[in-house]
Amino acid sequence: MNFLRGVMGGPSAGPQPSGAETIQKLCDRVASSTLLDDRRDAVRALKSLSKKYRLEVGIQAMEHLIHVLQTDRSDSEIIGYALDTLYNVISNDLEEEEQDDSEEENLPKQVDDLGSQFTEIFIKQQENVTLLLTLVEEFDFHVRWPGVKLLTSLLKQQGPQVQQIILVSPMGVSRLMDLLADSREVIRNDGVLLLQQLTKSNAAIQKIVAFENAFERLLDIITEEGNSDGGIVVEDCLLLLQNLLKNNNSNQNFFKEGSYIQRMKPWFEVGDDNCGWSAQKVTNLHLMLQLVRVLVSPTNPPGATSSCQKAMFHCGLLQQLCTILMATGVPADILTETINTVSEVIRGCQMNQDYFASVNAPSNPPRPAIVVLLMSMVNERQPFVLRCAVLYCFQCFLYKNQKGQGEIVSTLLPSTIDATGNSVSAGQLLCGGLFSTDSLSNWCAAVALAHALQENATLKEQLLRVQLATSIGNPPVSLLQQCTNILSQGSKVQTRVGLLMLLCTWLSNCSIAVTHFLHNPANVPFLTGQIAENLGEEEQLVQGLCALLLGISIYYNDNSLENYRKEKLKQLIEKRIGRENFIEKLGFISKHELYSRAAQKPQPGFSSPDHMMFDHEFTKLVKELEGVISKAIYKSSEEDKKEEEVKKTLEQHDNIVTHYKKVIREQDQELEELKQRINTLTSQNEQLQATVTQQVSQIQQHKDQYNLLKVQLGKDTQHHNSHGDTLQMNGIQMEEVSKLKEELEEWKNKHELLQGQLREKDSLIEKLKSSQLEMGTTEQSSQMSKSGGLEHNNELQKELEMLRSQIQLQSAEISKLQMENQKLQVMSTTADPALGDSGATAARGSGLEGRLEQEIQELKNEVKALSEEKESLKQHLDSSSSTVAILQDEKSKLQREVAESKKEQDDLLVLLADQDQKLSALKITLKDLGVPVEDEDDIESGDQGDEDEDGDEEEQD
Repeated sequence: MNFLRGVMGGPSAGPQPSGAETIQKLCDRVASSTLLDDRRDAVRALKSLSKKYRLEVGIQAMEHLIHVLQTDRSDSEIIGYALDTLYNVISNDLEEEEQDDSEEENLPKQVDDLGSQFTEIFIKQQENVTLLLTLVEEFDFHVRWPGVKLLTSLLKQQGPQVQQIILVSPMGVSRLMDLLADSREVIRNDGVLLLQQLTKSNAAIQKIVAFENAFERLLDIITEEGNSDGGIVVEDCLLLLQNLLKNNNSNQNFFKEGSYIQRMKPWFEVGDDNCGWSAQKVTNLHLMLQLVRVLVSPTNPPGATSSCQKAMFHCGLLQQLCTILMATGVPADILTETINTVSEVIRGCQMNQDYFASVNAPSNPPRPAIVVLLMSMVNERQPFVLRCAVLYCFQCFLYKNQKGQGEIVSTLLPSTIDATGNSVSAGQLLCGGLFSTDSLSNWCAAVALAHALQENATLKEQLLRVQLATSIGNPPVSLLQQCTNILSQGSKVQTRVGLLMLLCTWLSNCSIAVTHFLHNPANVPFLTGQIAENLGEEEQLVQGLCALLLGISIYYNDNSLENYRKEKLKQLIEKRIGRENFIEKLGFISKHELYSRAAQKPQPGFSSPDHMMFDHEFTKLVKELEGVISKAIYKSSEEDKKEEEVKKTLEQHDNIVTHYKKVIREQDQELEELKQRINTLTSQNEQLQATVTQQVSQIQQHKDQYNLLKVQLGKDTQHHNSHGDTLQMNGIQMEEVSKLKEELEEWKNKHELLQGQLREKDSLIEKLKSSQLEMGTTEQSSQMSKSGGLEHNNELQKELEMLRSQIQLQSAEISKLQMENQKLQVMSTTADPALGDSGATAARGSGLEGRLEQEIQELKNEVKALSEEKESLKQHLDSSSSTVAILQDEKSKLQREVAESKKEQDDLLVLLADQDQKLSALKITLKDLGVPVEDEDDIESGDQGDEDEDGDEEEQD
């Protein structure tokens, strides 16, 4: 300290040393002093002088300070002083704060050069940066905090060089990531600033920081600080998140896969009272919206953007943004940025576009959000940036959205216009803006309508039906005609450019629209007149667009109008303009500066309304058509014919391809349905298998329980609960006996039924037998047939005897079963009172159980035998029924023969009566003549003898 007093100037007399001399003495003291306290005091003095004498301290003391960092690491105080001194020398922030307004203009540049030069000296030895990283790891506040500030200043001065040194240093980035976990907010916040500088424009470091769990830590800090209501720390964290995610596809995918998008939703929870937002809240929310746009930027890969858009919809982030969009009291710049953010979240995503179409503004009556936004776009009193944002939102809503395009165009068609006029549609607002007196509204409406027709030939044809009422008393004119009328009236350049872009988009790739355009005889002369004139630079853009429109009319001409065929239009260009001049005017478009700006990105980025000339999608159309139109102008008629033939062939090929694509899509749908059915059936099968497995296990458990109960019944005869087990077992056996009784009753009923059927068969057979016996007595001439019938009758008789014997056996068996059943009933009744004696039930129960089981088994066997006999009886009945049918046929035959024999017998009887009369007359005559005649008694006795012989023969038969 005495040394410092002497150096810094005390009460001693004599000339005072200069600052450079003092610094030199202090440096010598640091280098030569052996006591740590002396070196510490010298470094402290250098620190106090470093702000005022930055250059001198940096030149003379830097080497000594670095040496202190290397050798005196055990003393945190001197290390802290050395780091602070180096920070004061290298950093430009302190100098900028101390500058006065009266200083020279070139001083800031000199300051920047000074900091950069000192930084270059420090990092020339890479070991110095590595040493600094080691010091940052120290937990001591007086070492860590100045180390963080010094490293941040180095990165500001020489970012790429320091980044490379840290990147190659072992665990360099990981050491710095620990700063975010420091419990001291000062170090943590400065650590965020350090990582901001570290991650600038270095994808490798960005990936390392992201995979060191930076997203989780930063989002936790933002939540702790109060989200959008937080302070500048939230702003710093958001800037660091932007560094990590912007133009880094790997980190964006990691952010989405880590479900961090869902954690962004609370940022945009805005209350009903939106008045009095602080400047910091506006800044924070603005950065939050920009961070959302980074994830869904059109410059990102389409797949990554689409996945982020879907995630934002599913987590409710898009819904939250639409709430801010329709809220009242939101600051204008936040509202503009919200519109731009919603635009990119819905761009090209059908699901998000459908949701946005369903959003309504909180008005009475509710209006669609699209209509409310279009009202702002065509209102010239709204801010220019807001109108540009609404146009971008409308373009993003229609991008690759044919459904949305159809809904917008349908509001213009006659069949869907609201005749009451109570509500304003999007189509009416676009037409109103298209024909208003504000040129910016004309341009915006024309571009918006062109996006409704983009790559949609069907809607281009439908828009030709739109009719407009220009004034009272005049007939309506088509929208196409009205556009050409305004174009020919010589309005502002911006209006004409917008209308020409609309017409070019409308006519491209639509031959019907080209025919309608050429049908107006004033259109082609107007275009050729505009192209042929020599006008100023402002009109050159209009001339180029007129040339493009005329070229489209040639290229997409189907030659349906005789006066405006392709060849005639080419001849007209050759005569009035000249081919070279036409191509030159066509090239004015792509050479224009505003064209190049518009071609860079989809979002309209215009510094002023006067620069609003070209649309991004239109620049793509110009790039596509400029070359083909130039070729078409120089083609001959023969080449045109060949080209048309090729086009037709290609169209046919496209139709075939489209057809097969449709078939493939249908087959894919069928396959998906079948796969779903297979999955459903598989799941059902698995469920059923699981159910079956469960039931099998339950059955096995019941079996095990039943076996366990049986074992317990045999073992627990000496306990009191054996009585209940025996009752349970007897109850089970009684149930089986009752079942057997029911089966016996069924067999009895079936037996009685069979007996009844057999009785019917017997009676039928008896009838047949009696009829055959009667026929045997009456028929004498047909003995052969009767003998055959008798043999068949004998066979039936034998079968009948067999059936009777079987029935008798069955009846015997049934009686036997009844007797056994009675025995079982008696045994069961005798077993019940016997159960009262607990000492005897154990022995009797086991014997009774065995007997009952044996008898039950016998009954089951007998029932089985009866069922088999029942089957045999059924077979016998079937055979007997067939026999009866045969006998009935023979009976009918025999009855017919009996009737014939009876008729013959009657005839014989008549003959016999006549013969008897004749015989009697002859006998009388013979008696009269005296001839002896036999008596009737002798004849009758002879007849009787014959009858006896016949009777003996029948008995023998």
